[in-house]
Amino acid sequence: MSNSETPLLGGVSAVRFAADGATRGAYRILSGTNVNGAGCATPWNTWLSGEAIPGGRIFECDPYGVAAAMPRLSMGRFTHESMACDPDRRVIYLTEDEPDGCFYRFVPDEWGDLTSGTLQVLVGAADRPDAIIWRRVPNPAALIEPARHQVVGARRFDRPTGCHYADGVCRFVTADGLLWSYDSVSHSIQADPRPSSPPPLPPTRSGEVFAAGPAMTIDVLSPDGTASPFLRLIGHDASAITGAAFSPDGRHLYFSSQRGTTGAVAGTDGVTYAVTGPFGRGTEG
Repeated sequence: MSNSETPLLGGVSAVRFAADGATRGAYRILSGTNVNGAGCATPWNTWLSGEAIPGGRIFECDPYGVAAAMPRLSMGRFTHESMACDPDRRVIYLTEDEPDGCFYRFVPDEWGDLTSGTLQVLVGAADRPDAIIWRRVPNPAALIEPARHQVVGARRFDRPTGCHYADGVCRFVTADGLLWSYDSVSHSIQADPRPSSPPPLPPTRSGEVFAAGPAMTIDVLSPDGTASPFLRLIGHDASAITGAAFSPDGRHLYFSSQRGTTGAVAGTDGVTYAVTGPFGRGTEG
């Protein structure tokens, strides 16, 4: 899945790959939306994409392009940047790309059905990582009073962006260069300095984590936190690396240069790359 941050003509496209990495086709699964930021796959095999504009909506899409994409207004109308599914607690975490953006979670009334549920926002003081709670946003679909202003004491972050959930922890990054980790088991949140902009990928079987870094690089973080360069795109100075994802068998790493070599913000110059492994994520043999 590839989200488009183009104003007014955004949406989502799908690219189909064969097991050997060859391209088999491409098609639209969402059209006519505005500045679509990062998305995520659901456990029930749909794709979520949010509009990164004030009052933006979340759309649930059919990755095969058969069923029509549907807005999920119960998940809130705000500047959506990224989201991640937590199948263990049956919630979806969401980040808000604002200078005073919040960290949210959506609790569906029924897991697998996003038409109704409760949107909650993280509340707590910045100097008390152990004193945080989730509070309900009274009117998630409101356009006049933004969601981030509806709950007193909502925790503020500097443009929270890409997020990823794995093993009880939801991680997201902010514009001030921090990687935040919300531990859903101990119910605490902490920040570490990281060079990455998009969220890190799940660890490989060897414990390595791949993360997009500054200067159009992808770095490998070892279990002890040491970063080593993996690759760098040359000539893409005004772009950003986005959408990094492994194929299910772990043989291929896909990522995109958001604005390509021209750096055109509203252009069509993005490029998607495939890198063949192995990366230590596939099945035995």
